[in-house]
Amino acid sequence: MADLSFFVDATAKGTGKDREGVISVDGHSVRFSTPASMGGKGAGASPETLLISAVTACYSLTLLYYLQKRRLPCTEIAVRTEGVVTGFPQHDKYARIIVNPVFRGGNVAQRNEYQAAAVDARDHCFIGQTVAAGGTSYVVGDVSFS
Repeated sequence: MADLSFFVDATAKGTGKDREGVISVDGHSVRFSTPASMGGKGAGASPETLLISAVTACYSLTLLYYLQKRRLPCTEIAVRTEGVVTGFPQHDKYARIIVNPVFRGGNVAQRNEYQAAAVDARDHCFIGQTVAAGGTSYVVGDVSFS
């Protein structure tokens, strides 16, 4: 098996509440700073939302794979992810990441099969599993249809 490398470039500046930066990935840029809820500038994405964005992206693509593998109809999925940080401000830790998939164009009569696909995707999303290996709970929340 081959090793794959991925690269992200970042620049950051500022002090105190004015700290912010830019991440560049494959010609795309994302501005980031400490979130306002943690006393920061709240300009752009926060490291906390960027982490759950990576989990959400991996989970979504993995879920599409399992829907196709199980031949479950679906025109589109939407995933709302909640990341829960505990111990703020002294001992910040991601305690839970909850993915909540919505199946558009799915068959509600097959709810249990969609639930099983959602759990399989969670179990095989390697980004989420990497985060969970650090002690963060990574669960499938509500499965719904629209």
